[in-house]
Parts: sequence; structure tokens; C-alpha cells
Amino acid sequence: MEKKIAELLSKEKYNIYDLAEIVKVLRSENGCPWDKVQTHQSIRNDFLEEVYEVIEAIDCDSGEMLKEELGDVLLQVVFHAEIETEKGTFDLDEIANDICKKLIVRHPHVFGDVTAENVDTVLKNWDFIKKETKGQKSYTDTLKSVPKVFPSLMRAQKLGKRASRAGMDFEGIDDCFESLKSEVTEIEEALAVGNHEAAAEELGDLLFSCANMSRKLNMDAEELLDKANEKFLRRFEAVENLVKQDGLDMASLDLKTLDSYWEKEKICENESEDDSN
Repeated sequence: MEKKIAELLSKEKYNIYDLAEIVKVLRSENGCPWDKVQTHQSIRNDFLEEVYEVIEAIDCDSGEMLKEELGDVLLQVVFHAEIETEKGTFDLDEIANDICKKLIVRHPHVFGDVTAENVDTVLKNWDFIKKETKGQKSYTDTLKSVPKVFPSLMRAQKLGKRASRAGMDFEGIDDCFESLKSEVTEIEEALAVGNHEAAAEELGDLLFSCANMSRKLNMDAEELLDKANEKFLRRFEAVENLVKQDGLDMASLDLKTLDSYWEKEKICENESEDDSN
């Protein structure tokens, strides 16, 4: 092991196999006390956090940040692979082998004699091959394969998309609006009789309908909610600053007064957008 460490330290440039060796050293008997006791479960959330940081780098349009965060995700892949290598189940090369085979099989229009002249045909072929290779015998099987750990809006939109392939879908946006209105009415009716359990169920149905409307509009529900969150945060901060300028504290004001500040900020924001245009 000392020889391996010396070899690693002598290098000026590393590749993915060097990364695998470093992880192996870290998990060895004389390695890092933290690294060598980790399991798939103990670092599960770390993987998720690293992926989100990659998304943030993409949103920031920062190449340098993206390179770093992709490295952190790659470390997670190598780390999980090393855990399985130690068990003798599979290694990093086998992971690469399987994904290479999958890409070749799912791109018969590139690596085979299938013709696909547009994106729609490519996606239809991909879905058909995926269903065949995964042994999915029904439309329900394709819905059940959507990971339960997806963010709920993302999962709802994916479920709606796959259900639409079986013909179960809204005919158009007007039907989406009717569904939204119906769910709101059912929430009101449940609350009117004090049935909070039913209201909670109908509220879930409303969120599901919103996700499907986003899909029909070719929009991403998760992204839309994220933008709404950011807008709320921006306006909240602006309102707090307005309140402070008047020598007041938000918590001391009644809701009507806070609403007036909120409307004032919305007007200022709209005027600012008009000036920029």
C-alpha cells in the first residue's frame, strides 16, 4: 500500500482509474477512519446533494463550478463501485461495460440499421427498447418503474407522461383547467364540512393536476415551482426592506398592512420590468 501511495503522490496528472485507486486506499485497513466505514446507505444523501450542486452549477452557467461538482459526483460513483468491488459483485469496469452496451442497444439508428430521422422517432424507439429490455409487459409496469424517491412534482409529471402513452390524458388545456377547478371545489366542499382528511386528499389531487397541466404546456413543474420559490423570496426580502425603511418590524404589523406592502413591491417590480423593456 505504501508503494501505491508513493506512485499516486508522484503523479502530476490523474485519471479515473487513479481516482478508483485513491478511494481504495482511503477504504483500506490503514486508510481514512471515516471513509472505510461508509456504506451505500450512509452516503446515500451525499450523492443526492452532489447531484443538486451539479444542477446549481448548470443554472449558474459556470464551467469551472460544473467541473468541480461533476468531480464530486464522479467520486460518489467510484465510491459506490468500490464498496461493491470489495463484496466481489461488480467493479467500475463492469459499470462502464453495462452502460456502453445499453447505449448501443438503445441507439439502433446509430449502431444498427434502424432509421430515425427526427427526435420523436428516436424517443419512441428508446421507450420501446427500454420497455422490452426491462421486461415491462404492461403500461402499469412502466408507471411503477418511475422511482418513488423522485421529487413529488417530478414524479407526478413523469407518471402523467407515461399514462398518456396508454391514452389516459387530458385532451387539451381546457380539460386541464376544468380538472383544476374541480379539485379546488372539492377542497372547499371538504373544508366546509370539516373533513380535513378529505381536504388533504383533494389538495394532493390539485397538485397532481397542476403537474399534469405543466406537462401539457411542455413546461417542467419542478422548475416552475423553483422559480416561484425564488420570486417569493425576492419579494419577501423587498417587503422587509420597505418595512424597515419605515422604522417598523414585520412581526408587529397586521396582515392587511403587510399585504399593502406586498402590493406596493409588486407594483415597483412591474414598473422596473417595464423600464428594462
